[in-house]
Order: sequence, then structure tokens, then C-alpha cells
Amino acid sequence: MSTANAIAQDVRAGNRRATDVLKAFLSRIEAHDGDVHAFNTVTADHARAAAAAVDAAVDAGRDPGPLAGVPVAFKDNLCTRGVATTCSSRMLETWSPPYDATVVQAMTAAGAVMVGKTNLDEFAMGSSTENSAFGPTRNPYDLSRVPGGSSGGSAAAVAAGFAPLALGSDTGGSIRQPASLCGIVGIKPTYGRVSRYGLVAFASSFDQIGPFATDVADAALTLGVISGHDRADSTSIPIAVPDYAAALSRGVEGLRVGVVSELTGTGGGAGGALDGIDADVTERVIEAADALAAAGATVGRVSVPAVTYGLTAYYLIAPAEASSNLARYDGTRYGLRIDGADVSEMNRLTRRAGFGDEVKARIMLGTFALSAGYYDAYYGKAQRVRMLTRRDFDAAYADFDVLLSPTSPCVAFRFGERSDPMTMYRCDTCTIPSNLSGDPAMSVPFGTGAEDLPVGVQVMAPALGEETMLTVAAALERAAPQLPAPQLSAGTPSRGT
Repeated sequence: MSTANAIAQDVRAGNRRATDVLKAFLSRIEAHDGDVHAFNTVTADHARAAAAAVDAAVDAGRDPGPLAGVPVAFKDNLCTRGVATTCSSRMLETWSPPYDATVVQAMTAAGAVMVGKTNLDEFAMGSSTENSAFGPTRNPYDLSRVPGGSSGGSAAAVAAGFAPLALGSDTGGSIRQPASLCGIVGIKPTYGRVSRYGLVAFASSFDQIGPFATDVADAALTLGVISGHDRADSTSIPIAVPDYAAALSRGVEGLRVGVVSELTGTGGGAGGALDGIDADVTERVIEAADALAAAGATVGRVSVPAVTYGLTAYYLIAPAEASSNLARYDGTRYGLRIDGADVSEMNRLTRRAGFGDEVKARIMLGTFALSAGYYDAYYGKAQRVRMLTRRDFDAAYADFDVLLSPTSPCVAFRFGERSDPMTMYRCDTCTIPSNLSGDPAMSVPFGTGAEDLPVGVQVMAPALGEETMLTVAAALERAAPQLPAPQLSAGTPSRGT
């Protein structure tokens, strides 16, 4: 399948028709998504109309935009006008928003064609896409394994060749971790770089929207399209968007790259090395660092002690915010409603039927952390750890331009293999720190680990340091071993509209 850049260039030049491009991708979805289940909804009719509009613009001599005719998949927690936005939850199973998210508007204005809404862990709460009310998504590299989460549907859609691009949301690693497990590129931008307007909230001080792509150039192109100030989002940063594509060819000579000791199983830092990071994953990170050194970067080790406490802090703060955000689903405003004898019973029955076990668990944890007598002991201390994390990263970036670590502690694991909540939560060990600090980070495929499954290397940068991060990511991509192709069977049809 072609890259997004190649498709857009051909369509804009009149060398390919957007409708023909779309037909090929819809055929692949039809053939294989019954096995993968990347999509909750395939918007074929909507996509055909959008592709025809792109072709009409080209015929009339107008430029449809930098993503002209490129099929794109949206995570099913991004609002799409008139198209179901379920968050993979029974609570919103029949809800269709009256407006588009800002990022959806931006992608459409750039000429992209929405092919569907992708599966996720319910309300983006999970690390495997096993917690969807509509069934799990499977990893295209091995259908017996998870794609990661919570944006597993978006990652699987790109890895399986159902769309060159997809958007996901990243609260504690939910773009980068599935990108790693599915062998593709995924970016979490600086907090506030991309508008959150129209993203169904999980934990508002962590959530960020970002792209999935098969290569760094496509990810940079998409990041440029969705970035920018939005008056509808009070946390949106009012500064100009740089030319991210220009950063890809600069080279890394003279850049300082720090390999985070605590996240590479080597210790040497004040916090010590974290347990649970597989040796084959660490080996790929060391090889990536060596490749950057060979390309001219200065590579050294760096300690970021507070990352060892990131998991604990995150799983107090994020559920606390979730318990507040999800209070709106009470049966009286929108979404599911189960009638009861009175308002209190209606609220109780609706939330019991509408939310899955993982969402219920996080609501209860968050409510407890915010309750009288426990706020200072848990939530308050977690917020102080968050501040320490920011300070430790700032100190590291005083000496290094970017930091390197694994994205995921392991390769894709089998369904049910991490049913214990703490074992599952540890999947986010390497990604959570950048959500706590609000800094950008991305995952780049770099070889394989156990059973020839993809390994992702995480590149982290200081706030608004996406250009340097992309420069390093492009250098890693040039040095990376080629991944094997995903193995998909003939498949069965997907669900559509």
C-alpha cells in the first residue's frame, strides 16, 4: 500500500483518482477486518462521497489539501457529526454527535477521507483493547495477540493496511504503546499542541490526540495538519506550527541523546532500574542508540529518578479525573438510560449497565482518591510526584536534546495473558512519564523481539520539541531493520454502514 504522502501527491497532480484509492482500501477492509476487528464502524458511503468531492476539486483546478484523497481512520472517542461515537461503550452505543472534533475538521479540510471509527478500550481505559464492549481488536502480526491499547483499533488499522493514517488519543501511552506492538509510528504531541475539542474526555490533564502512520514522514505530515491553536480548547497553545517535514532530513550530527537508565534495565540512576522490561526490548534500544551515535549524535546515559514512581502517580491522578469526567453519564443527559423507580435508581441502573468492569474499577479508585480524609494522602501526593517528574525531565533536557527508552516493556502479548490489573498497568511503565510531564514523545519501530514481533523505541523531547524529536525519529527509521509483513488470512467481512 502507498504512503499518505505518495497518495496525496498523486491525487493532487491528477495521476490517481481519490475514488480509486478509496476502493482499494475498502476492499482490503472488507477482506480482512472480520479477523482483525479494527473498526467499530466502516463509513463506506460517507467515504465515497468525500473521495468524489476530492476528485471534483482536482478536476476544477482546486487543491484539495495536503492529504488529498488519503483514507484515514478515527478512534471512536473522537466526535464525528452524524456518525456514531461510542467510545466502545454500551453507554454511548447509539450516540451520534452533532459536531466534529477539531482534529476531524482539520483532517477533512486537508482532503483526508474518513473510512471508519476504530475500536478501543472502553472510554480509552486499558492497554490492550481487550476492554471494548464490542469485542477485542487483534494484532495483524499475530491474531492471537493484542494490538496494545487503548488505541488498538487505530494502530491495527494502519498496520493491517486498512488506512495509511489514523488518529488516536494518548492518556498514558495509548498511541505509543499500540504503535510499538503493531510495528508502526505513533506520536503523542506536547500537551496543548493539538486541540482536544471533540475528544471524549478520560483524564483531561493527560489526554492528547496524535497520529499513527507507517513511516515518520506520514506522521510528521499529519501532525502538521492537526496542530495549531484552537479557541474552543482553553489548553491549546497559541503559537505557530513549524514545518515538521523539513526536520526529517536535518540529520542528528551534534545532537545529544540520553538513554534513560531507569527504563533500560541497567540501573545507574538514583531511582534504580525498573523491573519487567524484557531483555530483547532493551537490546533494541541500545542498538538504536548505537545507530544514532554512528550517524553523528553524542549518546550518553541519563537518570530521570521520578519515572520509577510514574505508574503509581498516574493511577491515582488519572482515575480521579475520570471519576469526575464520567459523572455526566447519569441517564438524564444523553447516552444510555435505564428507567428506575426514581432518579437515584435510574442513575444506578444506567451506570451499572452502561459501564464495563475496567471503567467501573477506575471510577471507584478515583472517587476513593478524592474522598474526604484520603485526598491529601493519595491524590495530593501523586500531584507532587507529577511535579517531581517534570523537574527531573527538565534536568535531563538541560544535558540532552532528546531521550531514548523502550516504548513498551515487551512485545505484543497473548489475549488473557495479563488479566491481573497490576500486570496490565505495568505495560504503561515507559510511556506514562511523558504524560505526567506533558512533553512530546513518539514510538518508532526498530527491529523485532521475541517470536519475531515488532519492538518500538521511544524518542522523548522537551515541550514543543517535536522538530528535534522527528529529526531523531527519521534517523532511527533510516537505520532500522526491515520488519516482516503482517500475516492476514482471507478473512470475513467487517461491520459497515
